[in-house]
Amino acid sequence: MNSIFIKDIEKELLKELFNNDEKCLEFISELKWKEGFVCRKCGNKNYCSGKSLFSRRCTKCKSEESATAGTIFHNCKFPISKAFYIVYTTCKGNEEISTYEYARRLSLRQMTCWKFKDKLQKMITDMGEKPEKWSEIF
Repeated sequence: MNSIFIKDIEKELLKELFNNDEKCLEFISELKWKEGFVCRKCGNKNYCSGKSLFSRRCTKCKSEESATAGTIFHNCKFPISKAFYIVYTTCKGNEEISTYEYARRLSLRQMTCWKFKDKLQKMITDMGEKPEKWSEIF
């Protein structure tokens, strides 16, 4: 998974991100491709818009890459805004929130929350230490 970490997010943007999947995807795509798009298959740097929201299609080999590909949000089966909330509160929060509490707050199954949080914690462990900036998890 790519490690795309940058700045802390302002509270107003956080409110938008936690309530809007489209804004989350836009934010993720801006972080992911902030230094430009490079096709994973052929290395080409030219692209056009893909079929799905905020995806990019290589103009050379025609492969398409979503904004979430190669990030913690890849293959996320529940709304990205909820996954964003779990990532933010796990990495930035001062208190440890249980997966039962996430399930209650986000109206998700406890096992869904547990699997995503486990994936997140494994990624943090692989990074060596808890990142200083929560956005480094992407």
